[in-house]
Amino acid sequence: MNASASTTRHSPLSSLLVLIMAMATGLAVASNYYPQPLLPTMADELGLSAAQAGFIVTTAQLGYALGLLLIVPLGDLFERRGLIVTMTLLCAAGLLTTAFAPHFGVVLLGTALTGLLSVVAQLLVPFAATLATPDKRGKTVGTVMSGLLLGILLARTVAGSLAALGSWRTVYWVGALAMVVMAAILYRALPRHHETAGLPYPRLLLSIATLFKEERVLRVRAVLGALTFATFSVLWTSMAFLLAAPPFRFSEGTIGLFGLAGAIGALAAAPVGRLADRGKGEATTSVGLVLLLLSWLPLAFAGQSLTAFIIGILALDLAVQGVHISNQGAIYRIRPEARNRITAGYMTSNFIGAAAGSLLSATAYSQAGWSGVVGTGIVFSLLGLLAWGWTQRRHVSLV
Repeated sequence: MNASASTTRHSPLSSLLVLIMAMATGLAVASNYYPQPLLPTMADELGLSAAQAGFIVTTAQLGYALGLLLIVPLGDLFERRGLIVTMTLLCAAGLLTTAFAPHFGVVLLGTALTGLLSVVAQLLVPFAATLATPDKRGKTVGTVMSGLLLGILLARTVAGSLAALGSWRTVYWVGALAMVVMAAILYRALPRHHETAGLPYPRLLLSIATLFKEERVLRVRAVLGALTFATFSVLWTSMAFLLAAPPFRFSEGTIGLFGLAGAIGALAAAPVGRLADRGKGEATTSVGLVLLLLSWLPLAFAGQSLTAFIIGILALDLAVQGVHISNQGAIYRIRPEARNRITAGYMTSNFIGAAAGSLLSATAYSQAGWSGVVGTGIVFSLLGLLAWGWTQRRHVSLV
């Protein structure tokens, strides 16, 4: 898999450009997470059950997984800036589709389109890794990933606040406008960069499977990513139902504020990236997976104690972030010429896991309430820890 690359007017990766890429990444991925604090309100207006409303989140994540598989590899074929700007504008169109949706079917269509195209975030992350110097790659990726995680978590806060000011549709109108503005900023700020894998599109997609076959690091890190993202979705999909029900009865705006607690964990991305630069990826992964399992202890008491709930959110999001940045630090050391395809394979597995977590979370809440959600989260967390422990017993270095 030899690659040829041509770069035109390749400007240095400044701190300002890293910040812009982090903001763009966060805004793009936020488009997928706006619905979560809005699910009770959307369910009331559209006449949906909790399980049906939860399928909105599942649809977003499946659309994202499909986009990762089919669109992100195009970064190894086409000029990056043009592809990123085009996808940002099309993502805005998906948000507008949901904003004007007259019924549930159109909501799902808009959600699927938004999920499919918001994978522009996963073009920006490997682009930042490509532009960074090797000694700062982990820190750069960590900073951009801070934007991504903040986007995921603060999307709930912003969505809840905007819905309180207007309606759930207001969230999508504002989100679409923000994406259009960001497209203009990215067009001005990003350098032109063209890197071609020298493969036709069908073979480019097939090469992702080849990468999985040939690279054990990618296989193991993809499994860990899928299980940690599934755990992440288990919590955040059903959280709104818990907080909207007695004894809390919180509004969308109040529910959205809980995203601020999780956002603190996202700030750990840059320090974790620096640890990856120093070869501490395995230790960070081990600590993160243990913390992920332990986070469900306080979360088990969320129905009785908001303090326990917030502690659990902080621990879980910090753990997910630590494992994810360690995973990316490991996979970006292999096959530099194939970073977009590696990202596509790794993140596709993550969001398949996230979709499974969302679906099982909504179903568990419908059948067994919050205790069912906690049990589901514990199972996913334990599977991740067991998978990593098995790898470590084989003494295979997967930093």
